[in-house]
Amino acid sequence: MSALPRLSLIVPAFNEVATIQNTLHAIRDYLEPRGFAYELIVSADGTDGTREAAAELAGELPVTVMGAPQRRGKGRGVREGVLAATGEVVGFLDADYKVAIDEIEKVLPWFDRGYDVVIGSRKAAGAAMNARRPWYRTLGSKGFALLLRPLVGLRGIGDTQCGFKFFRGPVARDLFGRQRIDGYMFDVEVLSLALRAGYKVKEIGVSWKDDGDTRLQLVSGNWKNMKDLFRIRFGRARR
Repeated sequence: MSALPRLSLIVPAFNEVATIQNTLHAIRDYLEPRGFAYELIVSADGTDGTREAAAELAGELPVTVMGAPQRRGKGRGVREGVLAATGEVVGFLDADYKVAIDEIEKVLPWFDRGYDVVIGSRKAAGAAMNARRPWYRTLGSKGFALLLRPLVGLRGIGDTQCGFKFFRGPVARDLFGRQRIDGYMFDVEVLSLALRAGYKVKEIGVSWKDDGDTRLQLVSGNWKNMKDLFRIRFGRARR
């Protein structure tokens, strides 16, 4: 029987056919020369051929592909990927590669220091933003933070939404086995569950590149996010 991989990487995607193969190759080109035993799980919704493009690489990469034609939500995609993962450390990284895989070198040492969850951050010490965000996204982010802290808590966490988060394998399976939010607020829910369970969470600064693309609808998307925050706060999140 082969040994379990050291690292399971879930790559959530929605209509990312233009980027998915480059991202998977970049991950492979970084991890393999360093001797990492790893698996890739692409959880891709949409009809543009992202799943098919990822599956084309199955002969050269340890990649599994899942997903559906309809858009089911990033939270659901990550959850299904995590629950299929077998690694000692399980994490996720966005298909558009806003945070490069080499930032994993900042993550792994914290598990050796006793942490259960290590999350990338655009606000913690050492963070670097490699592009200027549109003013309305910066303003929206500040407004979100003002709402988040009194409503959900998460004291001590400056950035809940960076798509670069890692967990001890058993911790990942525990948290995502209880996680219910299908949309973008799944990060908040998972962190809330982690803190309530007493897991040790470390936030680290990472280098983050904004490509200007966002899949969030400013009005309908933010309204759904607000409703999900109330579901998290009052325990009514359901699959």
